[in-house]
Amino acid sequence: MYDVEQVIAIEEDKDLKKVGLELMFMTPQKCLNEEGITAVELAKLLEMPIDTVKRKLVILKDKDIVQVKGINPKYWKFNEYNFQRMDEDDEIFRLLCSFDDVDFDRYFQY
Repeated sequence: MYDVEQVIAIEEDKDLKKVGLELMFMTPQKCLNEEGITAVELAKLLEMPIDTVKRKLVILKDKDIVQVKGINPKYWKFNEYNFQRMDEDDEIFRLLCSFDDVDFDRYFQY
């Protein structure tokens, strides 16, 4: 389990939130492969360093809310089923459900 400092760090982790929300709202039309998106593609899309994206993907994978397929390259995909079954008190669940500062125009085309 996380200590108080780690929980606060997770709740304020803007990069983790960016990666998680991008995967959460990823549509099949945005992916080059039906299996998901690679870390490299995600890093380019978010304009973030690849190492940062990979670290955040591992955190989300450890929480079992993203799944990974393949070996080289690895394809990442959000697991909606597991996300909906997370404990509402989980710090990552709260982070991804905090929509106060989210620009939904980024994820949806109207």
